[in-house]
Amino acid sequence: MTEIVVLVTPHFNLAATMAFLDPFRAANYLAGRQMFRWRIASTNAQLCRASNGFEIAVEKLESQRQLRADILLVSSSWTPEAFADEKLLSAIRRCARTGSYVGGIDTGAFILAEAGLLNGRRATVHYEHIDGFAEKFPQVDACEDLFVNEGNIGTCCGGAAAGEFAMLLLRDLVGDALTNDCAKYLFYSSVRGPGAHQTDVHLEPLGNTAPPKVRKAIEIMERNLETPVSVPDLCRLAGISQRQLNRLFREYVKTSPQLYYRDIRLDRARGLVTQTELPISEIALASGFSSPVHFARAYKARFGVAASRDRIEGRVPFEFRAWPMYRRGDLGK
Repeated sequence: MTEIVVLVTPHFNLAATMAFLDPFRAANYLAGRQMFRWRIASTNAQLCRASNGFEIAVEKLESQRQLRADILLVSSSWTPEAFADEKLLSAIRRCARTGSYVGGIDTGAFILAEAGLLNGRRATVHYEHIDGFAEKFPQVDACEDLFVNEGNIGTCCGGAAAGEFAMLLLRDLVGDALTNDCAKYLFYSSVRGPGAHQTDVHLEPLGNTAPPKVRKAIEIMERNLETPVSVPDLCRLAGISQRQLNRLFREYVKTSPQLYYRDIRLDRARGLVTQTELPISEIALASGFSSPVHFARAYKARFGVAASRDRIEGRVPFEFRAWPMYRRGDLGK
């Protein structure tokens, strides 16, 4: 029987964690026997609060020697570094040394990297945390893939992709036939493979009415966050007149190109403010603001709080404090 242990930290994403476990539950049911067994554990308490506010009962991991698993999954979300104590890191390292497959979902890669398991490897986290992850762990090749599976180590961005990540692991354990049955049983019409990107600008599940020229202009903006291009240069690169671009942005994006460009740079800045220790002045430059005063005013106007204060207050779970987040391709709504 394959033993699965899910190590959760406070504020973990409950939906992503259950999405990971569900294919193994389906495999047991469809095979008519218990092929997989799982338990959820934590080093912090016997009740763990998820990011949506629900509390679930967990086994308290008193000693790393308790941790015996064929698959060890680390599930974390907000402020993973706050919970990466030596007890947790030692338990993870021990599992990796003794042959367990070790994975991380959502921000679990932060903890695996802290344990030293990702040095020289590719890894992924939720796109909201990519900049912070790359800054904190330069020895890791951070990417925006849905999941990365290399040998006995894997990482996944979380969300619905956690179920697809589990499907790929399941296929290696039970083969194509049962895995396909599980996918059909759980209504996965397809399972995206390795190399699939988190933020495919051409994929809008509910449709997108934005014209190609608007999409092109936004792609150019996204590639030039640190050194913004002027609006005339943007129009030249996108092959559109400034008057036409202004009109299309007003119609489809509900704002001007200048304000949209400023806001996506501020959203990048917010990720760096709340998820790294970079000086605020460096974050301003990395987000395309040459003037610290201009950056401070724009940041407070957009988020209602100064960057220095946000660095402290922004590191709390989403259910306690929410803010508008930029999403690539959020057009035509």
